[in-house]
Amino acid sequence: MKKVLVLGAGQLARMMDLAGAPLGMDVKAFDVRTNNVVLPIDPEHIYGDLNQGIAECDVITAEFEHVAHNTLATCEASGKLLPSSEAIKIGGDRRLEKSLLDSCNIANAKYVVIQNKADFDSAITSLQLPIIFKSALEGYDGKGQWRLKDVEQADTIWQEMSVFINNASSSIPQGIIAEQMVPFDREVSIIGARNSKGEMAAYPLTENHHTNGILSVSVVTSVDKKLQQQAFEVFSKLAEKLNYTGVLAIEFFQVGEQLLVNEIAPRVHNSGHWTQQGADTCQFENHLRAICGLPLGSTQLIRPTAMVNIIGEDDIPEEIFTIPTVALHWYDKEKRTGRKMGHINLCGQTELELAERLVRISSLLNKESFPDLSEFAENLLAKASQ
Repeated sequence: MKKVLVLGAGQLARMMDLAGAPLGMDVKAFDVRTNNVVLPIDPEHIYGDLNQGIAECDVITAEFEHVAHNTLATCEASGKLLPSSEAIKIGGDRRLEKSLLDSCNIANAKYVVIQNKADFDSAITSLQLPIIFKSALEGYDGKGQWRLKDVEQADTIWQEMSVFINNASSSIPQGIIAEQMVPFDREVSIIGARNSKGEMAAYPLTENHHTNGILSVSVVTSVDKKLQQQAFEVFSKLAEKLNYTGVLAIEFFQVGEQLLVNEIAPRVHNSGHWTQQGADTCQFENHLRAICGLPLGSTQLIRPTAMVNIIGEDDIPEEIFTIPTVALHWYDKEKRTGRKMGHINLCGQTELELAERLVRISSLLNKESFPDLSEFAENLLAKASQ
Protein backbone atom coordinates (compact mmCIF):
# COMPACT_ATOMS: atom_id res chain seq x y z
CA MET A 1 0.00 0.00 0.00
CA LYS A 2 1.44 3.35 -1.09
CA LYS A 3 1.42 6.13 1.50
CA VAL A 4 0.96 9.62 0.05
CA LEU A 5 1.39 12.95 1.84
CA VAL A 6 -0.33 15.96 0.22
CA LEU A 7 0.88 19.48 1.00
CA GLY A 8 -2.39 21.28 1.71
CA ALA A 9 -5.57 19.96 3.28
CA GLY A 10 -8.30 21.45 1.10
CA GLN A 11 -10.81 19.97 -1.32
CA LEU A 12 -8.20 18.76 -3.82
CA ALA A 13 -6.46 16.68 -1.16
CA ARG A 14 -9.87 15.42 -0.10
CA MET A 15 -10.68 14.27 -3.65
CA MET A 16 -7.26 12.64 -3.99
CA ASP A 17 -8.00 10.71 -0.80
CA LEU A 18 -11.36 9.54 -2.16
CA ALA A 19 -9.76 8.51 -5.47
CA GLY A 20 -6.89 6.71 -3.75
CA ALA A 21 -9.00 4.59 -1.41
CA PRO A 22 -10.10 2.03 -4.07
CA LEU A 23 -6.44 1.68 -5.07
CA GLY A 24 -5.50 0.81 -1.51
CA MET A 25 -3.56 4.04 -1.06
CA ASP A 26 -3.19 5.76 2.30
CA VAL A 27 -3.52 9.50 1.64
CA LYS A 28 -2.85 12.06 4.36
CA ALA A 29 -2.49 15.84 4.15
CA PHE A 30 -0.21 18.42 5.72
CA ASP A 31 -2.39 21.33 6.85
CA VAL A 32 -0.21 24.41 6.27
CA ARG A 33 -2.40 26.48 8.62
CA THR A 34 -1.96 24.25 11.68
CA ASN A 35 1.29 22.46 10.72
CA ASN A 36 -0.41 19.13 11.45
CA VAL A 37 -0.70 16.01 9.31
CA VAL A 38 -4.40 15.11 9.06
CA LEU A 39 -6.88 12.93 7.21
CA PRO A 40 -8.14 15.00 4.25
CA ILE A 41 -11.74 13.81 4.71
CA ASP A 42 -11.62 14.14 8.50
CA PRO A 43 -9.06 16.80 9.52
CA GLU A 44 -9.90 16.43 13.23
CA HIS A 45 -7.67 13.35 13.25
CA ILE A 46 -4.03 14.44 13.69
CA TYR A 47 -1.01 12.30 12.77
CA GLY A 48 1.93 14.40 13.91
CA ASP A 49 3.90 17.19 12.26
CA LEU A 50 5.54 17.59 8.85
CA ASN A 51 8.70 15.69 9.76
CA GLN A 52 6.68 12.74 11.00
CA GLY A 53 4.50 12.85 7.89
CA ILE A 54 7.56 12.83 5.63
CA ALA A 55 9.12 9.93 7.51
CA GLU A 56 6.00 7.78 7.26
CA CYS A 57 5.05 8.38 3.59
CA ASP A 58 6.35 6.96 0.32
CA VAL A 59 5.72 10.04 -1.81
CA ILE A 60 4.88 13.73 -1.26
CA THR A 61 2.82 15.91 -3.58
CA ALA A 62 0.96 19.25 -3.41
CA GLU A 63 -2.62 20.40 -3.91
CA PHE A 64 -1.66 24.07 -4.36
CA GLU A 65 1.37 25.99 -5.56
CA HIS A 66 1.69 28.64 -2.85
CA VAL A 67 3.62 26.39 -0.47
CA ALA A 68 6.23 28.04 1.75
CA HIS A 69 9.67 27.59 0.22
CA ASN A 70 11.18 26.22 3.46
CA THR A 71 8.48 23.54 3.48
CA LEU A 72 9.26 22.65 -0.13
CA ALA A 73 12.98 22.50 0.66
CA THR A 74 12.38 20.09 3.55
CA CYS A 75 10.22 17.88 1.34
CA GLU A 76 12.67 18.02 -1.58
CA ALA A 77 15.51 16.94 0.70
CA SER A 78 13.62 13.74 1.48
CA GLY A 79 13.76 12.68 -2.18
CA LYS A 80 10.02 11.98 -2.10
CA LEU A 81 8.52 15.19 -3.58
CA LEU A 82 6.66 14.91 -6.91
CA PRO A 83 6.40 17.09 -8.89
CA SER A 84 9.65 18.89 -8.01
CA SER A 85 9.85 22.01 -5.88
CA GLU A 86 10.98 23.87 -9.02
CA ALA A 87 7.72 23.02 -10.82
CA ILE A 88 5.62 23.96 -7.79
CA LYS A 89 7.44 27.29 -7.38
CA ILE A 90 6.95 28.12 -11.08
CA GLY A 91 3.21 27.58 -10.69
CA GLY A 92 3.19 30.01 -7.76
CA ASP A 93 5.20 32.85 -9.33
CA ARG A 94 4.07 34.42 -12.62
CA ARG A 95 7.60 35.75 -13.24
CA LEU A 96 9.05 32.24 -13.21
CA GLU A 97 6.08 31.03 -15.25
CA LYS A 98 6.67 33.60 -17.98
CA SER A 99 10.39 32.82 -18.05
CA LEU A 100 9.62 29.10 -18.50
CA LEU A 101 7.19 29.79 -21.35
CA ASP A 102 9.74 31.99 -23.10
CA SER A 103 12.49 29.39 -22.67
CA CYS A 104 10.25 26.81 -24.36
CA ASN A 105 9.19 29.27 -27.09
CA ILE A 106 5.54 28.85 -26.11
CA ALA A 107 3.08 31.54 -27.19
CA ASN A 108 1.61 33.72 -24.43
CA ALA A 109 0.41 37.29 -23.99
CA LYS A 110 2.95 40.11 -24.40
CA TYR A 111 4.07 41.21 -20.93
CA VAL A 112 6.32 43.40 -18.76
CA VAL A 113 7.59 42.55 -15.26
CA ILE A 114 6.95 45.37 -12.78
CA GLN A 115 8.91 45.96 -9.56
CA ASN A 116 8.72 49.77 -9.34
CA LYS A 117 7.14 52.92 -10.80
CA ALA A 118 9.63 53.10 -13.68
CA ASP A 119 8.63 49.57 -14.73
CA PHE A 120 4.96 50.54 -14.47
CA ASP A 121 5.46 53.57 -16.72
CA SER A 122 7.44 51.43 -19.17
CA ALA A 123 4.62 48.87 -19.32
CA ILE A 124 2.08 51.54 -20.23
CA THR A 125 4.39 52.79 -22.99
CA SER A 126 5.32 49.41 -24.46
CA LEU A 127 1.92 47.68 -24.18
CA GLN A 128 -1.32 48.78 -25.76
CA LEU A 129 -4.39 49.50 -23.66
CA PRO A 130 -6.24 47.72 -22.23
CA ILE A 131 -3.65 46.16 -19.89
CA ILE A 132 -4.23 43.67 -17.11
CA PHE A 133 -1.89 43.69 -14.10
CA LYS A 134 -1.51 40.45 -12.15
CA SER A 135 0.33 39.88 -8.88
CA ALA A 136 3.35 37.64 -9.35
CA LEU A 137 2.60 35.80 -6.10
CA GLU A 138 -0.54 34.73 -4.26
CA GLY A 139 -2.95 35.54 -7.08
CA TYR A 140 -5.90 33.21 -7.66
CA ASP A 141 -9.63 33.37 -8.47
CA GLY A 142 -9.28 36.91 -9.80
CA LYS A 143 -7.52 38.24 -6.68
CA GLY A 144 -4.52 40.55 -7.02
CA GLN A 145 -5.54 41.89 -10.44
CA TRP A 146 -6.11 45.35 -11.88
CA ARG A 147 -7.35 46.42 -15.32
CA LEU A 148 -6.19 49.62 -17.01
CA LYS A 149 -8.53 50.72 -19.79
CA ASP A 150 -7.84 54.46 -19.76
CA VAL A 151 -4.49 56.15 -19.07
CA GLU A 152 -6.29 58.50 -16.65
CA GLN A 153 -6.69 55.50 -14.31
CA ALA A 154 -2.92 54.92 -14.19
CA ASP A 155 -2.05 56.92 -11.05
CA THR A 156 -4.88 55.39 -9.03
CA ILE A 157 -3.98 51.85 -10.09
CA TRP A 158 -0.28 52.40 -9.37
CA GLN A 159 -1.08 53.65 -5.86
CA GLU A 160 -3.13 50.51 -5.19
CA MET A 161 -0.45 48.22 -6.61
CA SER A 162 2.32 50.01 -4.70
CA VAL A 163 0.51 49.42 -1.40
CA PHE A 164 -0.12 45.80 -2.41
CA ILE A 165 3.58 45.22 -3.19
CA ASN A 166 4.80 46.92 0.00
CA ASN A 167 2.35 45.02 2.21
CA ALA A 168 3.15 41.61 0.77
CA SER A 169 3.45 38.87 3.40
CA SER A 170 5.45 36.46 1.26
CA SER A 171 9.03 35.53 2.12
CA ILE A 172 10.21 36.54 -1.36
CA PRO A 173 9.61 39.97 -2.98
CA GLN A 174 6.19 40.52 -4.52
CA GLY A 175 5.93 41.86 -8.05
CA ILE A 176 3.44 42.50 -10.84
CA ILE A 177 3.11 41.14 -14.35
CA ALA A 178 1.60 43.60 -16.85
CA GLU A 179 -0.04 41.75 -19.74
CA GLN A 180 -1.51 42.89 -22.99
CA MET A 181 -5.19 41.97 -22.69
CA VAL A 182 -6.01 39.32 -25.26
CA PRO A 183 -9.26 39.59 -27.29
CA PHE A 184 -9.86 35.85 -27.02
CA ASP A 185 -12.72 33.78 -28.42
CA ARG A 186 -12.91 31.53 -25.38
CA GLU A 187 -10.89 30.16 -22.47
CA VAL A 188 -9.87 26.51 -22.52
CA SER A 189 -7.61 24.24 -20.51
CA ILE A 190 -5.83 20.93 -20.86
CA ILE A 191 -5.27 18.55 -17.98
CA GLY A 192 -2.39 16.17 -18.64
CA ALA A 193 -0.46 13.59 -16.66
CA ARG A 194 3.12 12.32 -16.89
CA ASN A 195 4.41 9.48 -14.76
CA SER A 196 7.93 8.73 -13.54
CA LYS A 197 8.59 6.59 -16.64
CA GLY A 198 7.89 9.56 -18.92
CA GLU A 199 4.55 8.21 -20.16
CA MET A 200 2.05 10.99 -20.91
CA ALA A 201 -1.70 11.26 -21.41
CA ALA A 202 -4.08 14.21 -21.62
CA TYR A 203 -7.80 14.77 -21.25
CA PRO A 204 -9.78 16.58 -23.99
CA LEU A 205 -9.62 20.37 -24.07
CA THR A 206 -12.11 21.84 -21.64
CA GLU A 207 -14.04 25.07 -22.29
CA ASN A 208 -14.13 27.28 -19.19
CA HIS A 209 -16.42 30.14 -18.21
CA HIS A 210 -15.55 32.55 -15.39
CA THR A 211 -17.83 34.74 -13.30
CA ASN A 212 -16.26 37.62 -11.35
CA GLY A 213 -12.83 36.09 -11.91
CA ILE A 214 -13.79 32.67 -10.55
CA LEU A 215 -14.30 29.55 -12.66
CA SER A 216 -18.04 28.87 -12.72
CA VAL A 217 -18.60 26.29 -15.50
CA SER A 218 -16.41 23.82 -17.40
CA VAL A 219 -17.74 21.85 -20.37
CA VAL A 220 -16.30 19.07 -22.52
CA THR A 221 -18.31 17.92 -25.52
CA SER A 222 -16.48 17.24 -28.77
CA VAL A 223 -12.76 17.18 -29.50
CA ASP A 224 -11.18 19.55 -32.03
CA LYS A 225 -8.22 17.40 -33.11
CA LYS A 226 -6.03 20.30 -34.30
CA LEU A 227 -6.54 22.34 -31.12
CA GLN A 228 -6.10 19.22 -28.99
CA GLN A 229 -2.79 18.47 -30.69
CA GLN A 230 -1.63 22.07 -30.26
CA ALA A 231 -2.46 21.98 -26.55
CA PHE A 232 -0.84 18.59 -26.07
CA GLU A 233 2.37 19.82 -27.71
CA VAL A 234 2.52 22.65 -25.17
CA PHE A 235 1.87 20.19 -22.34
CA SER A 236 4.59 17.86 -23.65
CA LYS A 237 7.16 20.67 -23.94
CA LEU A 238 6.55 21.87 -20.40
CA ALA A 239 6.36 18.39 -18.87
CA GLU A 240 9.63 17.34 -20.52
CA LYS A 241 11.39 20.62 -19.65
CA LEU A 242 10.46 20.20 -15.98
CA ASN A 243 10.93 16.41 -15.94
CA TYR A 244 7.44 16.58 -14.50
CA THR A 245 5.67 13.82 -12.58
CA GLY A 246 1.96 14.15 -11.82
CA VAL A 247 -1.00 16.04 -13.24
CA LEU A 248 -0.27 19.41 -14.86
CA ALA A 249 -3.01 21.87 -15.88
CA ILE A 250 -2.51 24.56 -18.53
CA GLU A 251 -5.03 27.35 -19.14
CA PHE A 252 -5.21 28.94 -22.59
CA PHE A 253 -6.81 31.83 -24.41
CA GLN A 254 -8.09 30.66 -27.77
CA VAL A 255 -7.66 33.33 -30.45
CA GLY A 256 -8.92 31.96 -33.74
CA GLU A 257 -6.95 28.77 -34.28
CA GLN A 258 -4.12 29.74 -31.93
CA LEU A 259 -3.78 28.91 -28.24
CA LEU A 260 -1.95 31.38 -25.95
CA VAL A 261 -0.96 30.11 -22.51
CA ASN A 262 -2.58 32.07 -19.70
CA GLU A 263 -1.53 30.13 -16.59
CA ILE A 264 0.11 26.89 -15.48
CA ALA A 265 -1.01 24.89 -12.44
CA PRO A 266 1.33 22.10 -11.26
CA ARG A 267 -1.47 20.05 -9.69
CA VAL A 268 -4.96 18.69 -10.16
CA HIS A 269 -7.21 21.54 -11.24
CA ASN A 270 -10.75 22.86 -10.86
CA SER A 271 -11.35 22.66 -14.62
CA GLY A 272 -10.63 18.94 -14.46
CA HIS A 273 -13.32 18.04 -11.92
CA TRP A 274 -15.59 16.90 -14.77
CA THR A 275 -13.31 13.86 -15.18
CA GLN A 276 -14.92 12.29 -12.11
CA GLN A 277 -18.02 11.48 -14.19
CA GLY A 278 -16.81 12.09 -17.76
CA ALA A 279 -13.78 9.79 -17.96
CA ASP A 280 -12.93 6.24 -16.92
CA THR A 281 -10.02 7.53 -14.82
CA CYS A 282 -10.43 10.90 -13.09
CA GLN A 283 -7.62 13.45 -12.76
CA PHE A 284 -7.21 12.66 -9.05
CA GLU A 285 -6.59 8.97 -9.66
CA ASN A 286 -4.25 9.70 -12.55
CA HIS A 287 -2.23 12.09 -10.39
CA LEU A 288 -1.84 9.36 -7.76
CA ARG A 289 -0.99 6.79 -10.44
CA ALA A 290 1.66 9.13 -11.89
CA ILE A 291 3.43 9.97 -8.63
CA CYS A 292 3.28 6.34 -7.43
CA GLY A 293 4.84 4.95 -10.62
CA LEU A 294 1.73 3.21 -11.92
CA PRO A 295 0.55 3.12 -15.55
CA LEU A 296 -1.75 6.03 -16.41
CA GLY A 297 -5.48 5.40 -16.79
CA SER A 298 -7.62 6.30 -19.79
CA THR A 299 -8.15 10.03 -20.37
CA GLN A 300 -10.73 9.64 -23.14
CA LEU A 301 -14.07 11.45 -22.88
CA ILE A 302 -16.76 8.80 -22.41
CA ARG A 303 -19.73 11.20 -22.66
CA PRO A 304 -20.33 14.97 -22.90
CA THR A 305 -19.88 16.39 -19.39
CA ALA A 306 -20.17 19.70 -17.55
CA MET A 307 -19.01 20.89 -14.14
CA VAL A 308 -20.75 23.71 -12.26
CA ASN A 309 -18.97 25.29 -9.30
CA ILE A 310 -21.06 25.96 -6.20
CA ILE A 311 -19.75 29.29 -4.92
CA GLY A 312 -20.77 30.80 -1.58
CA GLU A 313 -23.70 28.42 -1.06
CA ASP A 314 -24.01 25.44 1.30
CA ASP A 315 -27.37 24.18 0.08
CA ILE A 316 -29.04 23.51 -3.26
CA PRO A 317 -32.58 22.39 -4.16
CA GLU A 318 -33.14 18.65 -3.79
CA GLU A 319 -35.02 18.73 -7.09
CA ILE A 320 -31.72 18.75 -8.99
CA PHE A 321 -31.39 15.06 -8.05
CA THR A 322 -34.31 14.32 -10.36
CA ILE A 323 -32.07 15.22 -13.30
CA PRO A 324 -30.32 12.11 -14.68
CA THR A 325 -26.53 11.82 -14.17
CA VAL A 326 -26.32 14.64 -11.60
CA ALA A 327 -23.39 14.04 -9.22
CA LEU A 328 -22.91 16.37 -6.27
CA HIS A 329 -19.52 16.89 -4.60
CA TRP A 330 -19.48 18.92 -1.37
CA TYR A 331 -16.17 20.05 0.18
CA ASP A 332 -17.35 20.21 3.82
CA LYS A 333 -16.43 23.89 4.17
CA GLU A 334 -17.89 26.68 6.25
CA LYS A 335 -20.06 28.96 4.12
CA ARG A 336 -18.39 32.17 2.96
CA THR A 337 -19.09 34.62 0.13
CA GLY A 338 -17.01 33.82 -2.95
CA ARG A 339 -15.80 30.50 -1.54
CA LYS A 340 -15.86 27.29 -3.57
CA MET A 341 -18.15 25.08 -1.51
CA GLY A 342 -18.58 22.17 -3.92
CA HIS A 343 -19.39 21.32 -7.50
CA ILE A 344 -22.03 19.58 -9.60
CA ASN A 345 -21.11 17.24 -12.43
CA LEU A 346 -23.64 16.57 -15.16
CA CYS A 347 -23.52 14.37 -18.26
CA GLY A 348 -25.48 13.57 -21.41
CA GLN A 349 -25.26 10.98 -24.14
CA THR A 350 -25.13 13.83 -26.65
CA GLU A 351 -24.15 17.50 -26.52
CA LEU A 352 -27.83 18.40 -26.95
CA GLU A 353 -28.91 16.24 -24.01
CA LEU A 354 -26.18 17.71 -21.82
CA ALA A 355 -27.21 21.26 -22.77
CA GLU A 356 -30.87 20.53 -22.02
CA ARG A 357 -29.97 19.18 -18.60
CA LEU A 358 -27.73 22.16 -17.87
CA VAL A 359 -30.60 24.50 -18.75
CA ARG A 360 -32.80 22.52 -16.34
CA ILE A 361 -30.24 22.82 -13.53
CA SER A 362 -29.84 26.56 -14.15
CA SER A 363 -33.60 27.02 -13.73
CA LEU A 364 -33.48 25.40 -10.29
CA LEU A 365 -30.44 27.11 -8.78
CA ASN A 366 -30.38 30.49 -7.02
CA LYS A 367 -29.92 33.17 -9.69
CA GLU A 368 -27.93 35.42 -7.32
CA SER A 369 -25.38 32.69 -6.60
CA PHE A 370 -25.27 31.45 -10.22
CA PRO A 371 -25.79 34.79 -12.04
CA ASP A 372 -24.87 33.83 -15.61
CA LEU A 373 -25.29 30.05 -15.59
CA SER A 374 -28.66 30.32 -17.35
CA GLU A 375 -27.20 32.44 -20.17
CA PHE A 376 -24.26 30.04 -20.58
CA ALA A 377 -26.59 27.03 -20.64
CA GLU A 378 -28.91 28.62 -23.19
CA ASN A 379 -25.96 29.47 -25.45
CA LEU A 380 -24.74 25.88 -25.19
CA LEU A 381 -28.24 24.66 -26.07
CA ALA A 382 -28.42 26.97 -29.09
CA LYS A 383 -25.08 25.71 -30.33
CA ALA A 384 -26.02 22.06 -29.79
CA SER A 385 -29.34 22.55 -31.59
CA GLN A 386 -27.74 23.78 -34.81
